[in-house]
Amino acid sequence: MNFPVTPRLLVVDDEPDLRTLYELALLREGYDIDTAGTVDEAWTLLSAARYSAIVTDMRLPDGTGLDLLRRLEQAGRPERTIVITAYGSAENAVQALKSGAYDYLTKPVDLRQFRSVVAAALGRGPAVAAAPAVRGASRVTRPAAAPVVADALQRMGGRTPVMQQVRVLIDKVARSMAPVLVHGESGTGKELVARAIHQVSQRAGGPCIAVNCGAIPEQLLEAEFFGYRKGAFTGANEDREGFFQAASGGTLFLDEIGDLPLAMQSKLLRVIQERAVRPVGAVAEVPLDVRIVSATHKDLACEVAAGRFRQDLYYRLNVIQIRVPPLRERLDDLPVLCEAVLARVAGESALAEVPRLTGAALQALALHQFPGNVRELENLLHRAVALSSGGLIDVADLGLAVAAPPAIAEPVAVGPTAAGAVVAPVETLPVDLVAYLDDVEREVLVRALEHHRYNRTAAGAAMGLTLRQMRYRMARLGIQVAGDALTVEDADTLGDLAP
Repeated sequence: MNFPVTPRLLVVDDEPDLRTLYELALLREGYDIDTAGTVDEAWTLLSAARYSAIVTDMRLPDGTGLDLLRRLEQAGRPERTIVITAYGSAENAVQALKSGAYDYLTKPVDLRQFRSVVAAALGRGPAVAAAPAVRGASRVTRPAAAPVVADALQRMGGRTPVMQQVRVLIDKVARSMAPVLVHGESGTGKELVARAIHQVSQRAGGPCIAVNCGAIPEQLLEAEFFGYRKGAFTGANEDREGFFQAASGGTLFLDEIGDLPLAMQSKLLRVIQERAVRPVGAVAEVPLDVRIVSATHKDLACEVAAGRFRQDLYYRLNVIQIRVPPLRERLDDLPVLCEAVLARVAGESALAEVPRLTGAALQALALHQFPGNVRELENLLHRAVALSSGGLIDVADLGLAVAAPPAIAEPVAVGPTAAGAVVAPVETLPVDLVAYLDDVEREVLVRALEHHRYNRTAAGAAMGLTLRQMRYRMARLGIQVAGDALTVEDADTLGDLAP
């Protein structure tokens, strides 16, 4: 968008006192201001001029702010719109964001926040200082002059229609401040989607803080999210900022949001509504300038129905939903994904050439179920590169437990072989029953570990196994996760101890 050197704003409100208040607040920032009291007056002004941004009340005498948004969209106008809603009108705020509003404010309007939101809509947000390290979170930053095609988008890979749709949604939602809920199975790349949203937005120059909500002990959640002041509790020896403050001017990615306990959900809802946090031990609230992207593998609508997730928080977070398809729904992307992963592995390992998959190996991967999705594919290829002897990766290097589909043998007569005798198909029996059962058990254990993010205790408990039994089976079947160092001898020892 090419805006004039001095931004020109349109303020739409039917109350003269509020119009004057907003106008004065913006004039002090050096903006040129036009005002209107109705939808029709606003459209008359819009028909004669271009504006840098529009601030409109939700309720107007001849319509609503949503009516104005719809007209702007139909006309293909580029102006970003900020909608002002009545206090407690969460539905109106969500509807405004879904209709294309850049952001919303709640009455009574805090003028400091008002000026901040307008500046953000104009791309004039304050420079973001380097965020301090925050325990339990990863930080991603990107220079302001980022290329249009983000690294995260490139890493997602794939040309199938479902992935093209994901990219289109990312490009659309990056233009506003609307909260986004990313839904998908474990290992599909939900964090890559969140980073891509950040990287193609105007917040790309700020921090992107990723937080795994399920990895933080419940008693530490408030301190980690909102920060704390020195002396607030035993061990608080200094002031510490939380995830929200660290993400100031950028994006906060709340991964596995469905794992948050109900008490913390209530506090998170208030922060989203008030756009401010109160650190533990502090008296005053700290205003926020953060865009929230959340993700989950759970069906939050079912969690709401079961009473495990707050309905009001669900509506706040689920303004726009992006579904990341599992790998089995986009197997046509498999060659492209494998090529990209192998190239990355070769670069990280300083290999002279990029390994290649044989046709048989690629076919074996295409037949695999991939319960762990793209993450599982990456792990398989990392291991295959380490095990392969040359530049070619064959089926044996993949270590897949490929069970041949049941084959139908020649019909075997039941009873006399006379004409008209009844025959029944017989499935081919495994040649080695022990190896066959080991393959089945290995696949079940790997699926359980993937589902529980490689937490052996949780994966075992889900199948009625103790940690000792789980470790024994993993060692016996050669299943390893980060930090494992079990040997066959260990398995034998555990086997003697395992009930």
